[in-house]
Amino acid sequence: MSTYAIKADTFFLPTRVAHGGYLMVDDGVFGAYMTEEPSCEIVDYTGKQIAPGFVDTHIHGFDNCDVMDCKADSVKTIARGILRNGVTSWLPTTLTAATQQLTDACASVAEAAKDNDGARIQGIFLEGPFFTEKHKGAQNPAYLSAPNIDTLRAWQEAAGGLIKKIAIAAEYPESPAFIRDARKMGVVVALGHSDAGVQDALACLDAGATVFVHTYNGMSPLHHREPGMVGAALYSGDKSYSELICDGHHVNPIAAAIVMNAKGHDHTALITDCMCAGGMPDGDYFLGELPVVVANGTARLKDGGSLAGSILNMKDAVKNVVDWGIATPAQAVYMATQAPAEANEIADVCGSIRAGRAADFVVLGPDMTLAETYLGGESVYKA
Repeated sequence: MSTYAIKADTFFLPTRVAHGGYLMVDDGVFGAYMTEEPSCEIVDYTGKQIAPGFVDTHIHGFDNCDVMDCKADSVKTIARGILRNGVTSWLPTTLTAATQQLTDACASVAEAAKDNDGARIQGIFLEGPFFTEKHKGAQNPAYLSAPNIDTLRAWQEAAGGLIKKIAIAAEYPESPAFIRDARKMGVVVALGHSDAGVQDALACLDAGATVFVHTYNGMSPLHHREPGMVGAALYSGDKSYSELICDGHHVNPIAAAIVMNAKGHDHTALITDCMCAGGMPDGDYFLGELPVVVANGTARLKDGGSLAGSILNMKDAVKNVVDWGIATPAQAVYMATQAPAEANEIADVCGSIRAGRAADFVVLGPDMTLAETYLGGESVYKA
């Protein structure tokens, strides 16, 4: 691989936005940022902006493939497809399902991770099955159950240690003890699909939970006499992270801004929650075992019409929050890169431009439109 320097108008660096200058890439890894032109090949992106590759830590599928297919080839198809969205690191995300199917899904991700030429698999996110029914959303109620640490250990064994995060409902009596044990295993615990009151939610935060799953969606709402899960998310401020699906359908932009104002953009993580219909035309699909209709920019359960994940891609989420006027370009980039990486304890390997790290980055236009995606210093997608 070659040594070259990127020339651009703007660089989104870990601690600042640099205007002009050059960023070295040597054998697929980042080198130094400098203001003086180096004596090597120059890749000229004058008029463009350079940001870390996006990090999607809550995504179920893309290009008509689903993590719950339990096939390594499906996982690898998703990994290649989301490069078109600027995503260079991701957490394949499961759904509530039978114990054995989740075991098979974990094993298939572990297999895919051994030979993957797409976006880097940085771990697995288990979204369920330890949820409750009232705010189940598109989770199959037939498989809901109380948290069980022995079951998590079995899934972690099948995953070869890849499980990075699990989401649970906060109101189960077993939840705080489960959280403490999961944290001892090095697994991040998120709260979601839950009708918990604020006190149960705060007790789970005290036990070690640190993330709220797609905030507002699938949780007890804010009320002035019972603040609920949403109240706990807002009240906990920068002591926890809030995921947000910014497609304009799941959350009103003003509601999204309220989360960002309460928690700070550095504790707000943009996610897609994208299902298999991402990148595909409108029509009939499945989310796990549940039939879904995709039309008018949304994915909804055929039975009941609830939102069923999304067809959002990360490049649009980043552009949306800037276009809505609720984030600066730097804040939008942070929420799609370093914030999700830190929330999921993978910031040591992705989410920022740092010397010695794999040169995974995106080229953005002045209006935040994705122009190109690089993985390991090589261009892998050009708009």
